[in-house]
Amino acid sequence: MNQTYDVVVIGGGPAGLSGAVALARARRSVLVIDSGAPRNTAAEHVHGYLGLEGIAPSELLARGRDEVTRYGGEVLAGEVTDVVGPAEASDAGPFTVRLADGRSVEARRLLVATGTRDGLPDIPGLAELWGRDVLHCPYCHGWEARDKKIGVLVTAPTSVDEALLLRQWSDDVTLYTHDTPLPDDAQRARLQARGVRIVEGEVTGVVTGADGRLSGVRLAGDTEHVEPCEALVVTPIIVARAEFLDVLSPEARTEAHDDEPLAWRLIGAGDGATDVPGIWVAGNVAQVEAQVVTSAAMGLRAAVAINADLVREDTDRAVAEQQSGGE
Repeated sequence: MNQTYDVVVIGGGPAGLSGAVALARARRSVLVIDSGAPRNTAAEHVHGYLGLEGIAPSELLARGRDEVTRYGGEVLAGEVTDVVGPAEASDAGPFTVRLADGRSVEARRLLVATGTRDGLPDIPGLAELWGRDVLHCPYCHGWEARDKKIGVLVTAPTSVDEALLLRQWSDDVTLYTHDTPLPDDAQRARLQARGVRIVEGEVTGVVTGADGRLSGVRLAGDTEHVEPCEALVVTPIIVARAEFLDVLSPEARTEAHDDEPLAWRLIGAGDGATDVPGIWVAGNVAQVEAQVVTSAAMGLRAAVAINADLVREDTDRAVAEQQSGGE
């Protein structure tokens, strides 16, 4: 492992690997630092990725790592704990990237693609089924849940709209109000018009069949009972994995959701450039709703911008050296 790189990519998911491939092909020295904890670990397949429909997430990442190294990039398993910026905040690098094992590397530029982590309601059994029968994205899993008994757990203001959306995939959709206020009259009318059932009461657990798949949800009440359910849609609390950048960006913003952090975001431009010179972001850390193919595209776009920025710096330095040599 070299000690100084043109670009260090923090995060080895689709966004980070896509950006690293583009930078390596541009003949930049690139290091990808991958903590090995992708958000979609629990999912069986990737969907919506043209030409790679249905590929396993682990296979997609393995291919991406091979492509990075094929063009001379490096991939390192590790956890970034700290990033130290240049002495002058206005300078675009260099950055010192520190790892949990005590190692550190320097980078002229950083591409942060660390993704997010999902916080689920504290309901027994929910986490074990996450990514398989407990879902959050209809476009990722709706086809697999088609014509099943689909439940929507109200965990966010968007849950009612989610239930209406899921009618595209099933005629049997139930909204579980759980521990939130009931839908208002206008929302209730829309749900009823589309045939979405509304079941009141706290969901206290999930029930699985002999095959380990979801078969129902358990509800509290005067008499505890089980409602049949084969797929349960939950909107998680999403937190971006970018805490190590907080010291670099006093402008970092948080969006609140029920007094919990929804996501920490650096203020980014369309190409992923942040308010910290020399740092770009891509993927879910910058756009929580981005799907796999979207994240990969964001990584590529950021890589092009980073390389252009380095070209400008390299040229400015060459001009200065030429002029100083002629004096």
